[in-house]
Amino acid sequence: MSDYSTIVVGTDGSKSSLLAVERAAKIAAVFDATLVIGVAFYEDKEQASQTLRQESVTVLGDETARENLESGKAHAEKFGATKVETTVRSGTPVQALMGIVNDFDADLLVVGNRGINSLTGRLLGSVPADVARQSDCDVMIVHTVNES
Repeated sequence: MSDYSTIVVGTDGSKSSLLAVERAAKIAAVFDATLVIGVAFYEDKEQASQTLRQESVTVLGDETARENLESGKAHAEKFGATKVETTVRSGTPVQALMGIVNDFDADLLVVGNRGINSLTGRLLGSVPADVARQSDCDVMIVHTVNES
C-alpha cells in the first residue's frame, strides 16, 4: 500500500457517515495525512427535490452543513487525526466529493456503504458506487450500515 498524504471523507451528520469519518481519521493518523472532511448541501428545497436518490441525508443550507462539519471534525480528532481541514460544497454528494478530491489532490476517498445495496442504489446508482467509478484516487467503501 502506498502512503496517503491527503484523505477525503464526506459526512452528512448521520451516525453512519461518522463511522466513515472515524475510519478515515484512523487512517490519517497512521499516515500522518491531512484529513479533509466535506459536506454537500442543497441551496434550497427545489434543488434537493431534483435529486431522486434517497441514500443520503439531505443537508439543506450551508449553516446545517457547517454544523455537520464541526461535529465531523471533533469526531475525527477523537480518533487521532491531527491535520484536519473542512469544506462545504453546494450540489449532490457525488459532485461535492469529486470536486473536493480534485481540489485537494486527494490520494484516498473514504465513503460509507449507505445506498449501495438498496433497490434505488442498484437501479439509479449510489454515492459509493458513483464515486468509485468516477474517482481517479483510491476509494475505500466502509461498511457503515446493514442493508438488505
